[in-house]
Amino acid sequence: MYRVRVFGDPVLRKRAKPVTKFDEALKRTIERMIETMYHYDGVGLAAPQVGISQRFFVMDVGNGPVAVINPEILEASPETEIAEEGCLSFPEIFVEIERSKRVKVRYQNVRGEFVEEELEGYPARVFQHEFDHLNGVLIIDRIKPAKRLLLRKRLMDIAKSARG
Repeated sequence: MYRVRVFGDPVLRKRAKPVTKFDEALKRTIERMIETMYHYDGVGLAAPQVGISQRFFVMDVGNGPVAVINPEILEASPETEIAEEGCLSFPEIFVEIERSKRVKVRYQNVRGEFVEEELEGYPARVFQHEFDHLNGVLIIDRIKPAKRLLLRKRLMDIAKSARG
């Protein structure tokens, strides 16, 4: 199991690098990430959240765990919806985030094979959230400044815990 990095850890702000090796080490890392995600009752976990600056994440929106490697969002619907999101890197913080209702995505699986699919609703939301992590974008970047100001003290406490 991995330690989940929290707000304040610099790895969360970096743009992750593409995965180039689809080997046993990657499979083991993904298995550990899935274990970590379940341990913390998450539905998604991006590699940067466990200190690995590479472009992959795991998610489980009810159909079993999926490894998403080198993802792209090919299309995002103009229709959006606002819903509450939490994040393992922001313990006990939940905020309303606006995201596209539908996305067409392409990614590679653990064997390096390309997968293309359309996601809608909750799966689309989780995919977009985890995809953001790969670009150094966090949920607090997607909220209004006034809301961020209200969370300032809590965010400072989380950042302080990241420094040890």
